[in-house]
Amino acid sequence: MANTSDAHTSDTDTSDNATEKKTDEGKLPRTATIILSAMQQLSGLLGLPAEGVSSCERIEDGTWKLAVEVVELPRVPDTMTLLASYEVDVDSDGELIGYRRTRRYERGRADRR
Repeated sequence: MANTSDAHTSDTDTSDNATEKKTDEGKLPRTATIILSAMQQLSGLLGLPAEGVSSCERIEDGTWKLAVEVVELPRVPDTMTLLASYEVDVDSDGELIGYRRTRRYERGRADRR
């Protein structure tokens, strides 16, 4: 009977592990969660739509530094839309702790580099 009990315990352990894997599969990776959270928080503060993130870096102290692209003034045609890059600092828990606008540009214009 001990063998039956051990087999049952083994089956239970396997099903618990399978449940944990299913739960983990539904979650976004940590970096993606930080990026989406930073975009939402900045957009909420500015009252403007965040369009994307052009850079993301984790700093040694656990904080994050991102460059978030924001639509500041939609125009027609879309290539004339005014965008801005914001440098955003996020703490290790994903809370926005600072931001500043670093540049403004029209969507249709490339940097001169």
